[in-house]
Amino acid sequence: ERNKELWKKILVRMKSDKKINIDDDGCISNISLSTGQKKRLAYSILSLEDKPIVLFDEWAAEQDPEFREFFYSELLFDLKKQGKCVIVITHDDRYFGCADNVIKLDEGKIVAYQ
Repeated sequence: ERNKELWKKILVRMKSDKKINIDDDGCISNISLSTGQKKRLAYSILSLEDKPIVLFDEWAAEQDPEFREFFYSELLFDLKKQGKCVIVITHDDRYFGCADNVIKLDEGKIVAYQ
């Protein structure tokens, strides 16, 4: 019961509660999701798993501009506050300022570190 309430809270925060349903056994009952919605679901599962290191590879690419901003300004900050090591791979240089460290690669080689 506690897990179901936590699921609901997370899905509301991820703006997925109207699209994703969790049954009484904790199973996801709707799998007809867009790529962006699948990524939000993956983030929701990540929130329940409580891993020390999280990696996002172009996670925000399929999100709408409002949710992309929410991801970079709130969700990543929350993970960092929890003491997690957060690694984000992105081509979107508008959000490089959110990072503690930025490593730029060109053809697989590090060309800048700040």
